[in-house]
This record gives sequence, structure tokens and C-alpha cells, in this order.
Amino acid sequence: MALKLRMSRGGAKKRPYFRIVVADSRAPRDGRYIERLGTYDPLLPKGDANRVKLNLDRIKHWLSHGATPSDRVGRFLGAAGLIPVPERKNNPEKAKPRKKRQDREAAEAAGAAAAPAATTPAE
Repeated sequence: MALKLRMSRGGAKKRPYFRIVVADSRAPRDGRYIERLGTYDPLLPKGDANRVKLNLDRIKHWLSHGATPSDRVGRFLGAAGLIPVPERKNNPEKAKPRKKRQDREAAEAAGAAAAPAATTPAE
């Protein structure tokens, strides 16, 4: 059984509230979990002490049993000093335009470069 430390969403529509739980990786996001380890309230200001609450003893226990944190929970644990702060995933290739758009932009640029040369004002 692969264990994950992840967030389970609660709260009302447009009023999110998250539980930090340990769950089987195959379980649904908001479904069955093994133990609740903390809470996260994104609506509170960043400096508020109640924004992220963690049960550090139980988190250490589950980490020692092989549970792996999700990206966001890993950042919370890194800020708390339990694990090294994980690097943020960044894929600059994902932001680049695809082939079809590159061709279209190249055609527009070529058309724009040819148009001013053909329409020079007569003096």
C-alpha cells in the first residue's frame, strides 16, 4: 500500500478548507483516509498562525513508515522544518507555443514585413 500525505478538500462552494491527511494513493481525493494530520485554510492571511496547523509527531511517524508528501504538503512540511524544502517544478517548454501557432505567427510576421515595403508613401 503506497501512502501519501495529501490534502482533502472540504468547505462550501468558493470557500475551500483542506484537511491534511495520510491516505492510500489509490483512494479518492476527498474519500477514505487513514488519519487526519492537520488543516489548511487558504482564506486566512499568510501570516496567520491558524492558516496551517500540523500534528508534527504523527507526520514524523508516517514519514518514517514510508509515506510521501504531495507537492503542496511537502512545501508545508519544508516550511515547518521537517523535510528539506522541495524544489518547485517548472517546465518552461510547456509555455512555448505549439507548431501550428508558430507557423501562423511566422506567416503574419512575413506578411507584416512585406506590407510596409509595398505601401511606401509617394513624395
